[in-house]
Amino acid sequence: MAPFLSFLVVSVFIFSNRLYAIEDPPLTLDYYQSSCPTVFDVIRKEMECEVLSDPRNAALVVRLHFHDCFVQGCDGSILLDDTITLQGEKKASTSVNSLIGFEIIDKIKNKLESDCPGIVSCADLLTIAARDAIILVGGPYWDVPVGRKDSKTASKELAESNIPVANEALLSMISKFVYQGLSVTDMVALSGSHTIGMARCENYRERIYGDWGTTSDKTLTSETHLKELRSTCPAAGGGDNNVSAMDYATPNLFDNSYYQILLREEGLLNSDQELYSSMLAIQTKKLVVKYAHDPIAFFEQFSESMVRLGNITNADTFVNGEVRKNCRFVNT
Repeated sequence: MAPFLSFLVVSVFIFSNRLYAIEDPPLTLDYYQSSCPTVFDVIRKEMECEVLSDPRNAALVVRLHFHDCFVQGCDGSILLDDTITLQGEKKASTSVNSLIGFEIIDKIKNKLESDCPGIVSCADLLTIAARDAIILVGGPYWDVPVGRKDSKTASKELAESNIPVANEALLSMISKFVYQGLSVTDMVALSGSHTIGMARCENYRERIYGDWGTTSDKTLTSETHLKELRSTCPAAGGGDNNVSAMDYATPNLFDNSYYQILLREEGLLNSDQELYSSMLAIQTKKLVVKYAHDPIAFFEQFSESMVRLGNITNADTFVNGEVRKNCRFVNT
């Protein structure tokens, strides 16, 4: 098993590097220095308003960024609406009930178009906004390289195959991250963004009723919390859109509480608890323990991994991409 897994990881990594130039993408910190020097200030101020009005908006933007980068690279494809000639990613099974917050990006884009028309790509906007969202709920700062172009295409098929889902097994999750050129360490660190996320009942029902794979015998240790979850998420169906915090301790604060919850076998999603409880969770378990006890190490790795996530780029987009005037539609 181990030799096969090693072969799989190496093979996928090589293949992914052919698709995505993540190690040295043509991005710079000063890309907008002359053309739109206010870009970072505008996005920060708009995100401040959004997060102040509802702290949950931070997680919505971060999730949009993650989904965007896992399909065709960070190219703004997740923001495209369906048209007669284009099938977008918003109606993919991994997106349709999970992604909201598109109006937040629309507001920021309108402001940028007023200040610097036709200059700032939606892909850059989303990447910067995700960084600011994390900061605004107590998370770390990192510099965001910019200069991405917006894709003229989208892929519902890739959205359905590339995005990890709530009941994903550990090896399958690893393969999806490695395909993007991200390491196991990146996967565990980026999963920490669930410290500010919410999940729908449909995605954690199997977890709370103990009916799934290798974590099925890892019942949530807090009977009170389990009873709460079951009261809003019935086993027989119904209430699919009811939501619960993935970090019930500090749901609106970006911290390392998520990992402490995994140590207590109380991860809300099976895919989260797999990082610690799977029989194959050798490396991931060590990382969960490390981040649960060392918030500084988590913040440092999360910042580094977010840069790597944002650096997933499709070379074709840099050649044939554009700067959309409206993030929902390709320019005419």
